[in-house]
Amino acid sequence: MITLQTVITFAYYLLTAGAAALLIGNFVRTKQWDRELLYLIVLVPFLLRVLRLK
Repeated sequence: MITLQTVITFAYYLLTAGAAALLIGNFVRTKQWDRELLYLIVLVPFLLRVLRLK
């Protein structure tokens, strides 16, 4: 049971890190300040989750 929980947790953090990477890529490519702000607001929960702060 512990092994299954570890695998699921690892997959969860991997998916979260992947979504954060996509958001960072979009943030770097955009040139509109309102889009940059939107990407930053959406990115914060993903970064907190990857860093295991919340």
